Amino acid sequence: MSDIRFDIGSLHATYASGMSVTAVIETVLQRIAEADDPGIFIHLASKAEMLAEAEALGRFDPVAKPLWGVPFAVKDNIDVAGMPTTVACAEYAYLPAKDATVVARLRAAGALVVGKTNLDQFATGLVGVRTPWPIPKNAIDPKLVPGGSSSGSAVATARGIVSFALGTDTAGSGRIPAGLNNIVGLKPTVGALSAAGVVPACRTLDCVSVFALTVDDAYSVFRAAAAKDDADPYSRSVAAPSLGPRPPVLSVGVPAKTDREFFGDAAMQAGFETALRTLEQVGCRLVEIPFGDFYATANLLYEGAWVAERYAAIADFMDVNEAAMHPVTRTIIGGARKLSAADAFKGLYALQAYKARLAPVIASVDLFCVPTAPTHYTIGAVLADPIVTNSRLGTYTNFVNLLDMCGIAVPTGKRDDDLPMSVTLLAAAGKDALTATLASELHAASGLGLGATGWAMPAFAAKSFDPADDLIELVVVGAHLSGMPLNGQLCALGARLSRAARTVASYQLYALAGQSVPKPGLVRVADGNGKSIDVEVWRLSPDAFGRFVAAIPPPLGIGTIELDDGTSAKGFLVETAGLSRAIDISAYGGWRSFVARPAERAESVPAD
Repeated sequence: MSDIRFDIGSLHATYASGMSVTAVIETVLQRIAEADDPGIFIHLASKAEMLAEAEALGRFDPVAKPLWGVPFAVKDNIDVAGMPTTVACAEYAYLPAKDATVVARLRAAGALVVGKTNLDQFATGLVGVRTPWPIPKNAIDPKLVPGGSSSGSAVATARGIVSFALGTDTAGSGRIPAGLNNIVGLKPTVGALSAAGVVPACRTLDCVSVFALTVDDAYSVFRAAAAKDDADPYSRSVAAPSLGPRPPVLSVGVPAKTDREFFGDAAMQAGFETALRTLEQVGCRLVEIPFGDFYATANLLYEGAWVAERYAAIADFMDVNEAAMHPVTRTIIGGARKLSAADAFKGLYALQAYKARLAPVIASVDLFCVPTAPTHYTIGAVLADPIVTNSRLGTYTNFVNLLDMCGIAVPTGKRDDDLPMSVTLLAAAGKDALTATLASELHAASGLGLGATGWAMPAFAAKSFDPADDLIELVVVGAHLSGMPLNGQLCALGARLSRAARTVASYQLYALAGQSVPKPGLVRVADGNGKSIDVEVWRLSPDAFGRFVAAIPPPLGIGTIELDDGTSAKGFLVETAGLSRAIDISAYGGWRSFVARPAERAESVPAD
């Protein structure tokens, strides 16, 4: 039983071959015993409770229940009915009568709760050592901190005790532990997963996160749990489509070389540079971005408004039970008592100013890639200097929720000293699918095993769209291609790339004259007299398609374009009246090939 793989695809394949849920539950309990780590769980379900929950699932049906029979753990600031919620403070404990919304949704999808995991007390910390329970052992190197605040959830996942685990992430608690334990940490758009039934740290910034062994597993859990919830006033509807193919050209913002901070950790710096080379190898275009304003935004998190928010969450308890709190946690949150309402507003004003400055920067690229953590710390180093070490770990995480970005931490290899290397892909709110798609490709390229299990990574499968959806295909040929100046108009409407394609050999492509943004025009000609032209097919909702078409300026219009794979779709064509002074560039085979030759383009495209 100990060799049963718990990544979801493998586990479901084993169920399909006839294995019982009882065998999985026994494997969970065996692995907990083998881990010999009393710091992972604060509370465990009994074997009888797990068996009863499994019995209620009925027969194996991964279609009706996509997480059928999948064991998971829950960070102990998230309610599970009948299990105490302690937030790593025994004096705070209470027994919830019902599941947090996110737990209820995952159970409805067939997942089985194993227990509640340890954390930095009151979810305050990125190190995983601020707990009155034993410190969980980092699954890769026990000398290292496990990462916090979701320490137990990350270690349980990395050891293969569970298939996935829930954490929370306000300042990086769903990403730092993932990076330190060689697993995936998906931090969704704030509000995508309901926080109803979650003890808040900073209610305006908190989000439930997902730890998993693979990107596909993490995203599958996200899809099962994502939904707007009226019980959470900060909940919102965020699209969680299936993962499809990514655009062939992605612009990826990275910290400018002079702004990169590793605190003297040369191994981490080298590991990050290796990850950036991998991004380039898979076709991404790296764009160096000044990071000073991102760092300044990150510094706001433990000033004014958001420290006061942490105090507001537990003020009634803290004012009576302060002595029961972990000394570091007590010092951090207690600092809010010195703050005034004016201090809080000053923080909010400063954040708004940074948001305004950084909005066009965030919009200028498709996504960002940063180190998950700038360095690794041992337990001894953190205990010796708990504030500075924790602050440094948040260098690339603290600004993310403040700026309403989504992210996913993904292993990319090993450092020169064999410690885990991880990067985090970040993007504007709502782009969870895009970050996961690229993260899946990065993880596959790493060739790593899963967590600390020794299991090989599943074979990478190229993503394709579900043909049963109600999206409309749109063929683009020029400035709306991925990586081109107007592609952002499509992305802003929620469009997603379906595939790169070519037309049948019945078209001519022209560089149009007098355009503020250089554009081509595609014209249908008699069969056999044209060329096959490179295009991309994107998919939009009917509403988005209508809005997009309504905004198309003359001389461009929409018609039916035939593709060489036997399909056809609506796409850009040009009116013949718009060809005045246009130059035939069909020989280039596509707009991207043409614009890649700037000297020839300058000579051939007539100006206004």
